[in-house]
Amino acid sequence: MAIHLADPDHNPSFTKGVFLGEIRESLVFPFPELSKEEKENLSAILDSFRSWAKDNVDTAKQDHEGRFPENVRTGMAELGLMGLNIPEEYGGFGASAMTFTRVFGEVGGTDGALAVYFGAHQSIGSKGITLFGTDDQKKRWLTKCASGELIAAFCLTEPGSGSDAQAMRTTAVPSADGKSYTLNGQKIWISNAGYAGVLTVFAKVPVEIDGKPKQRVTAFIVDAHASGVSLGKIEEKMGIKASDTRSITFDNVKIPAEDRLGDVGHGFKIALEILNTGRLGLAAASARGARHILDISLAYAKQREQFGRPIGSFEMIQRKFAVAAAECYAADAAWMLTASMMDRGGIDFSLETAACKVFASELVFRSSSDAMQIAGGIGYSKEFPYEQALRDSRINMIFEGTNEVLRALIALTGLQQPGEHLKAIGKAFRDPLRSIGAIGSFLGGRVKRQVVKPVFSQAHAALKEEADQIATVIHDLAVGVEKLLIAHGKDVIEHQFQQERMANVAIDVYLATATLSRASWAIANKGGVKQAEADLDNARIFIPMAMRRARRHVRALERNQDARLKALAERALESGSLTVPTPTDG
Repeated sequence: MAIHLADPDHNPSFTKGVFLGEIRESLVFPFPELSKEEKENLSAILDSFRSWAKDNVDTAKQDHEGRFPENVRTGMAELGLMGLNIPEEYGGFGASAMTFTRVFGEVGGTDGALAVYFGAHQSIGSKGITLFGTDDQKKRWLTKCASGELIAAFCLTEPGSGSDAQAMRTTAVPSADGKSYTLNGQKIWISNAGYAGVLTVFAKVPVEIDGKPKQRVTAFIVDAHASGVSLGKIEEKMGIKASDTRSITFDNVKIPAEDRLGDVGHGFKIALEILNTGRLGLAAASARGARHILDISLAYAKQREQFGRPIGSFEMIQRKFAVAAAECYAADAAWMLTASMMDRGGIDFSLETAACKVFASELVFRSSSDAMQIAGGIGYSKEFPYEQALRDSRINMIFEGTNEVLRALIALTGLQQPGEHLKAIGKAFRDPLRSIGAIGSFLGGRVKRQVVKPVFSQAHAALKEEADQIATVIHDLAVGVEKLLIAHGKDVIEHQFQQERMANVAIDVYLATATLSRASWAIANKGGVKQAEADLDNARIFIPMAMRRARRHVRALERNQDARLKALAERALESGSLTVPTPTDG
């Protein structure tokens, strides 16, 4: 199998370091910059897309009709966007992660459904072939994907298998001569299903391990027009209506062995890798979508008058804009920093893409709701863009791993190294005379972790207070994590209230660190503190706000009402009624 792009088993991770109380500063400083050539290329792509979209993309009409006009799909291909991140040797543009993600953001800010079409094709649909395909597979499939002749789709979810991909039932049985596989099963919620010419499909292959029959998830490249492939009806969705979403059924579909993607049993790792990279585009699209709907809201707040003055002059309205401005600043900083990690290589960015996706997807939904609130009654009308923005943005918290699953991923992955340290020291205590050095090293390290706080050395001096706030939270989280692991050991996997808290801390720490890095860069590149005043205002709002949330979550690792929360939830689940009867119910 090809080397994992993030390679979490070998490469350093900023967020994993946070769980250990470390600040791996070289991974997040200095803030990334585009080269002159890349900046020029990116500007040209964005200008071309904006000009084309202005004349061709009618988001309200597409939402109403539930489909894209043919000129929209052909136009995306003619612009070269369908091969943007496909390598040049296979007909694509070969864009860096930074360029691709920024363009993804622009598409997302223009039309949510179009972003799904764009992302399902490149971020996940053809990404597996790019990352793990053989040269022959890339030549046969990617060249047509790059031109837009073939549209790609990603087939993982099943009726009984969503976030739990290991529960899938789709099977691919090898022929006796090993020259083909027979694929049977069904996939659901497949974006681009109606347009697709090639599918990345995950199925279980029967294997024998130590003389026992097993099934191992394996990836395949499937011709969407092959005999036995059939489509369900177009799903009637709440939002992103122009996106073609359907089920796909595979009935004895013959797949040539040369179209297996990667080795047998490596499908789950391939799926995770594809989703790790795909989440970043979704984060940028969400961040840009938040800015787009709030820009519309800003214009309305300036001209709409109540009580003899524009509603934008009222502080309750201004608070919504100010908080969203700081959060969009942070979201952009985080996806840029993460994209640069992808482009640099040698860094495990899997938790960072998850953090970006969780934060930005919740930001765009919250921003759409705030924009509707600012618009008042007209915000609820289909005549205006607010209600569509709210509907379109909701799916982002479910796409590519629900935010609940991603929070569990961040927490449990982050706990691995602290847990291994404690497991090792537990073994040492069983034979203390032979392990006195290891025990002494652990106890010394523990004292150091509890007393010595990490520091940011590369943050600008003007942001020292904010940098110290982040460092303090990192220190306190590591101490809290150690206490939690000592108290619960491996049973922490069952304590999802705690997982959620740890993940929320890690997300806010990463977004705050990205903001710190970006604002420090801005001071240096804009000529000083005064020239970077807007950047500083964003940082000085977002970082303290995020760290207040984080401190509350860290405290709650020890002092909480988890038992009572569980009792309320289980009582409701058992009775089927949310809470106790109202006294008026008789």
